[in-house]
Amino acid sequence: MTTPTAAAGTAPQAPRFLDLHILQTLPFSNVNRDDLGSPKTVAFGGSTRTRVSSQAWKRPTRLAVEARIGERALRTRRLPLQVAKALTDRGWPKDLAELAGAQVIRSTESKLDLEKEDALNTASLLFLPDSAAQKLADIAEEHREKLEKALGTKAAAKPLLPKDAVHEVMKSRNGSIALFGRMLAEIPGAGVDGAVQVAHAFTTHTTSVQADFFTAVDDVDQWATDAGSAHMNTGEYSSGVFYRYATLDLRDLAENVSDPVMAKELAEAFATAFIQSLPSAKKNSTAPHSIPDLVHIAVRSDRPVSLAAAFENPVKAGRAGWSEPSRVALDAYAAKVNKLLGTSGLVHSAYAGVDDTARDGLGTRAGSYPDLVAGALAAALPKDGSSAA
Repeated sequence: MTTPTAAAGTAPQAPRFLDLHILQTLPFSNVNRDDLGSPKTVAFGGSTRTRVSSQAWKRPTRLAVEARIGERALRTRRLPLQVAKALTDRGWPKDLAELAGAQVIRSTESKLDLEKEDALNTASLLFLPDSAAQKLADIAEEHREKLEKALGTKAAAKPLLPKDAVHEVMKSRNGSIALFGRMLAEIPGAGVDGAVQVAHAFTTHTTSVQADFFTAVDDVDQWATDAGSAHMNTGEYSSGVFYRYATLDLRDLAENVSDPVMAKELAEAFATAFIQSLPSAKKNSTAPHSIPDLVHIAVRSDRPVSLAAAFENPVKAGRAGWSEPSRVALDAYAAKVNKLLGTSGLVHSAYAGVDDTARDGLGTRAGSYPDLVAGALAAALPKDGSSAA
């Protein structure tokens, strides 16, 4: 299948959605646990599948994006503590620095509140650029005299820092926040609609939890009468082929990032990170560091399209296991979707994978995952990174 083109007589629509579909085999592992330590599950198509939550896969993806672009955003309740530490590092007395940290939140004059038990923690999580604490410390430096006068008095409970200046820092964003969004309704204009949507991953087939009984032996010599294990327990694991899906809204990204070149860099960083990332739970005891068997990227102008329904009927394992039948099922379902929806909204379609089999429903074949990402971005964004007309 060649890359789709607009039907004759119709004006091409601007590419908007970058859909990533991934099939990935995980060996004996438990990369995302529930509250009892078991692999998470979901009932789908009348059978139980192993599931990995979107949050569990989104975090390593976000961290990989931040490493790639060289800037971080921190999700924390300890912003007042960060500000206090920044000020003590600058030579401020501890009590004055802690007052300034608490004032960062009090001075927003909003519903954003401090913990009752600990005034150096916020009651809710914040998501800010990692430079925010230092910038807020700079504001406190400018108003140190006012803070010193209020220290130990009733005035310390009132807003002492300029609200507008604090709000500007709270509303600041970077590439990570532009991609993944931020909920901060307490401060007008601080919320950011994320450009990325990530689905919960699930196995393409029925799975069952596998118990692993293990022991730990005490390395210090024991008397013969006291020989044996120092610790015994049971872990729970599963294995299988997972369908992973995410979509990047290029229009939302362009609204969040004014620089089109940066927007393109973020799109490339996200696509690459999502393909390569893996949740880290139980990694020391299972080392489940596989790569995707197949990645399919579609650039669409109409709407995002998940192909999860390809696996509503659970795949059956044959001599080839689950991986090959899963690739066949994804290819066949994608072809049906293209037929039903038509290809006028499909700007670009391509794939890369571990085998050389043609997958007509998934578009043209790329030689590698980097080539696949590069081809999709070339179709989705022109050289300057702005959305295609």
